[in-house]
Amino acid sequence: MKALVLSGGKGTRLRPLTYTLPKQLVPVANRPILHYVMDQIAQTDIKEVGVVIAPETGSMIKESLTVNPWGFQFEFILQKEPKGLAHAVMVARDFLGDSPFLMYLGDNLIGESILPFVETFQKAEAEALILLKEVEDPRLFGVAVIDEKGEVKRLIEKPKEPPSKLALVGVYLFSPTIHDAISKIRPSFRGELEITDAIQVLLDEGKKVKSHILNRWWLDTGKKDDLLEANRVVLDELVKESIEGEVDHESRIVGRVQLSKGARVRRSTIRGPVVIGEDTVIENSFIGPYTSIGRNCLILNSVIEHSVVLDGARITGVERLEDSVIGRNTTVGKSQENSRALRLMIGDDAEVRL
Repeated sequence: MKALVLSGGKGTRLRPLTYTLPKQLVPVANRPILHYVMDQIAQTDIKEVGVVIAPETGSMIKESLTVNPWGFQFEFILQKEPKGLAHAVMVARDFLGDSPFLMYLGDNLIGESILPFVETFQKAEAEALILLKEVEDPRLFGVAVIDEKGEVKRLIEKPKEPPSKLALVGVYLFSPTIHDAISKIRPSFRGELEITDAIQVLLDEGKKVKSHILNRWWLDTGKKDDLLEANRVVLDELVKESIEGEVDHESRIVGRVQLSKGARVRRSTIRGPVVIGEDTVIENSFIGPYTSIGRNCLILNSVIEHSVVLDGARITGVERLEDSVIGRNTTVGKSQENSRALRLMIGDDAEVRL
């Protein structure tokens, strides 16, 4: 079995951040989202991983995977235009060959191991197995109708009147028959080849399509609020106390805080769960729960919580920053009195004076 990880697309919902950074590399708890996907695949026996990349961001995706603790054999596959998930499978045809494969969207995070999902597929003698999650508003997703055995009966893409609340999560398993199904579909009204249409072809031809309902969380990190929620969940579940940097005697560390090597905390309070990257300086500040601060940042005379701050950012004199995403090498500073809480979404290399 092989894996196909989709890491193309333009990430328009996370702009301006994704003008300069692929959405799959936006950090959650100071690690790229894509690396959590690779962690999941590493729990299986899969070793060959194809990564679908876009022309604009492919070099950054490749660079992020040069350190390969998973021991994968990577093959990078160029998708010149974002023409849909089924189109991504088409351009990966030579890599996939006649192998069954796991397809995983590179900007999705789920809260449980995919190993049982893979094992179920290997035993089920099905042509496809899809991961589902019950959601409040299924109109935003592809929706599945299943029977009491978990077999899929019908798929509908973004229905106005959903027949169920079971949304398709961005994780799929396919046999090679999916390639023939894809060859029979046409672009949707969005101009894309939809993987849901290809799965529906399998159903129409009487093929078995199984489902696996996710019990824990699923986060599509394509929007700011989803990214902050992913950061909160990962910090809550995975962060353990680790103080490798310097903390002076006037500072307080409360709860689960990861302070990386070279980081320095002076006259400040850090209340976890929080992750602080290497060589970052926190001075005369309060860093509150569910905050990730990258490497080489400076936080001075500021209050920050429930935020993601990327590498090289400088935040000075901000009385309260919350629910925010701050891009790389960005400066946020204060030039006049302002006591309101700020909620910001700022891309790389910006400067904001408040």
